[in-house]
Amino acid sequence: MGGSKGEDKPAAGEDWCYQFGNKDTLIVKPSKKSPLALRMVVFAMTMICGIFICTMCMKQLGSDSWSRIVKIEVAEQSCNKSAIAPSEVHFVHYPQPITYSRSECMCTPVRYFAIISSQRSGSGWFETLLNSHMNVSSNGEIFSSKERRSNMTSIIKTLDKVYNLDWNSSASKNECTAAVGLKWMLNQGLVANHADVADYFNRRGVSAIFLFRRNLLRQLVSQLANNHDRYLKQLNGTHKAHVHTAFEANILARYKPRLNTTSLIRSLKQADDYTRDAIENLKSINHITIYYEDLIQNRTKVYDVLDFLKVPKKKLVSRHVKIHTKPLSEQIENWDEVYNALNGTQYESFLNADYRI
Repeated sequence: MGGSKGEDKPAAGEDWCYQFGNKDTLIVKPSKKSPLALRMVVFAMTMICGIFICTMCMKQLGSDSWSRIVKIEVAEQSCNKSAIAPSEVHFVHYPQPITYSRSECMCTPVRYFAIISSQRSGSGWFETLLNSHMNVSSNGEIFSSKERRSNMTSIIKTLDKVYNLDWNSSASKNECTAAVGLKWMLNQGLVANHADVADYFNRRGVSAIFLFRRNLLRQLVSQLANNHDRYLKQLNGTHKAHVHTAFEANILARYKPRLNTTSLIRSLKQADDYTRDAIENLKSINHITIYYEDLIQNRTKVYDVLDFLKVPKKKLVSRHVKIHTKPLSEQIENWDEVYNALNGTQYESFLNADYRI
């Protein structure tokens, strides 16, 4: 009896086989362990699929993108930001370029800026001064290209590339850049998109350096002379907006424009209003305002800009040679007419010598 009872009940591990082989029944009883085994199989398959998907994603991203993600995480974790004043945090950045590694300068804070100016206001000379600083990279008139300023999407794409340190130019200092920016003329899509530009600058923590010229009459003479050379190409068939030798400067300075005195006051007023409106529309941006005449009279004035950018004070130099160095009376063909037209008006001060070279 005891033996038959032992045969009626199979061993725990033989439950499946015993029932399947019994001639008296075809009922298949699942093992009590099968749900756990099934879960383990599903879990293993899920893990394998997850690894496969991650591998494929990594191939799509590429090793450079992955290393950039890692660099960003490392930089965020290891860069000491405790020394930065709370009011300055929004203007301090740690960009991670796609095209190269900042290596030991990964934690060097970078400030974003834009030199906002108008033609013939000394912005070219001023930018070369800034670029002589070992930690400043200003990349020139990027938006002189119509394609880059055709709409805000193109403008933002270009600005993002500049401020991520991925814009390659002769001014790029790469790894140890502490301030990066560009020169942007008012008529290069800036005025037309001033609201969106101000929003971008405020959102990204970009600061502006407003550089303008007080004496609009001198600016007008410089513009006319530059347009004259644009067509005549007086320097060996090449137009040059800026020169590096006194010889070249003297050739370009020979031209004396004749001004239309009938429309002169209206032209000066339009130029003045244009600049004032631009400043008003962009005043919400963190900015500093400087004037060309102040920089000419006092070269240490540029240190105010270095303080604004929070970079060390250094002696700055430029190879640019000023073209028009003589009094306006010797640079305008119909000087007497111009003098009579402006004398006694709100623009009378433009007739006087406002700085010495």
